Amino acid sequence: MLLSSCLGSVVLVGASALATAALTWSVWTLLEEYLHARRASSKNPLPGGILKALDAGALDPVIGRDAEIDRVVCILCRRTKNCAALVGATGVGKTAIVEGLAQRIVAGDVLGALTGARIVQLDMGAMVAGTRLRGMFEQRFKEAIRTAEESDGKIILFVDEMHVLVGDGDTRDGTGDAANMLKPALARGRIRCVGATTTGEYRWYIEPDAVLERRFQKVAVEQPSVEATIAILRGLK
Repeated sequence: MLLSSCLGSVVLVGASALATAALTWSVWTLLEEYLHARRASSKNPLPGGILKALDAGALDPVIGRDAEIDRVVCILCRRTKNCAALVGATGVGKTAIVEGLAQRIVAGDVLGALTGARIVQLDMGAMVAGTRLRGMFEQRFKEAIRTAEESDGKIILFVDEMHVLVGDGDTRDGTGDAANMLKPALARGRIRCVGATTTGEYRWYIEPDAVLERRFQKVAVEQPSVEATIAILRGLK
């Protein structure tokens, strides 16, 4: 009888300890989410630190990519299908094209539809960070989309490694639904977006998604010629 009573007490104590541990973990997770959002917002006025505006004044000059930048400008100025996908090998200069576009916008060397716009990078790392609670990623992503839509075209979203938005390209962190959340905004034509990915990842993740591929106009980014490479090196001196 005494043994049964003792065992019962141990079970109750153990269950209580587990419940306390679970509650502590939940509170700690919520606190971590809150602090992450506070730290991000203090560094960046855009929502949650997940959107980061490119500082054109701090960028190196972009040389030899005028044709690609012109192509992106034309795409962004369309009423519909106004999103571009920069596709090329790793390190070929896809991000440099976006930086060159940012510099043109600041200099006023763009068509009227892009005057006063700014390029804002969608930081997928910050988006995913601390999203252990169900629905946190979805909330952050929808907030970023809403911010871009409400800017009346004055925010151009830049999504580097855009393939992570699609299916198995998400490294199992829950971002696989991001493409489906983005598609309605793209269909409405109220959001301008520039994505970047490699040729292989574009074929593997983007092309099979007919809706997403139709919304993004592909811009092939090739290796610069020898002459262009020399000009780039001279321009960086």
